[in-house]
Amino acid sequence: MNTLPAQELKRRGIAAVDAMISSGDVHVIRNNRPEYVVLSEERYRELVAEAAEGYQARVKTALLDVAAGRTTKGTAADLISELGLNN
Repeated sequence: MNTLPAQELKRRGIAAVDAMISSGDVHVIRNNRPEYVVLSEERYRELVAEAAEGYQARVKTALLDVAAGRTTKGTAADLISELGLNN
């Protein structure tokens, strides 16, 4: 994991990121905790595409469940009771 202290980013500017981004995502550390992640445009597009594919797969699975009759209708109270979450 590439890490970069926020103070270094402040001091050197984007040049500090440029030197590291070619070897992967850059995690900016602020107050001794990871605060930000800088991604290349290519990596960002990959993540967005993966998220979209995952969403489409979940929707497709849900529609197949509905078509196959693997769903039921009910109220929130019914679900709470079915899950045994009653007090």
